[in-house]
Amino acid sequence: MTTLLLVRHGETIDNVRQIMQGQTQGELTPNGIGQARALAAELKDTPIDVFVSSDLKRAFDTCVILATAHGVAPDAIVQTKLLRERDWGSFTGRYIPDLKDARWTDDIESLDALRARAAAFLQFVRDNYDGKTVLAVGHGITNKAIRSVHSGTPMNETPRMANAEVVTMQL
Repeated sequence: MTTLLLVRHGETIDNVRQIMQGQTQGELTPNGIGQARALAAELKDTPIDVFVSSDLKRAFDTCVILATAHGVAPDAIVQTKLLRERDWGSFTGRYIPDLKDARWTDDIESLDALRARAAAFLQFVRDNYDGKTVLAVGHGITNKAIRSVHSGTPMNETPRMANAEVVTMQL
């Protein structure tokens, strides 16, 4: 059995500003760095075989803090586009409260495509890390999709993760 420690990246500047980040790189705030460091301290005695991250900066920077605390160099972190945040198309860069009643555009990644990517990520972990403990740093909605696919529950019944939160899953 494989253990997946699924983590959401630390707080970013755009999280604070309520800007839809989507697949932009993002930058951790000092608080986000502190959140990652606190999680690293919490996980210090947890054996972790592999560190995997979204290829977006905010997730990778969070993963570097976690991996370094375990004596793992940043170049040993496996990066994958499968963990990228949902592509919000023309909503990217916009103020989230302004999107409440906005009409969804065709350039937003569909829920089906997001869930397919989540399923592909779970299969990637199963295929490559059988019997290992994998820590993976992703994003809010992508992590929600991974958990939804894994549990077989709808997205709207799957809670969103807080910044630097970890959820343990058995694959």
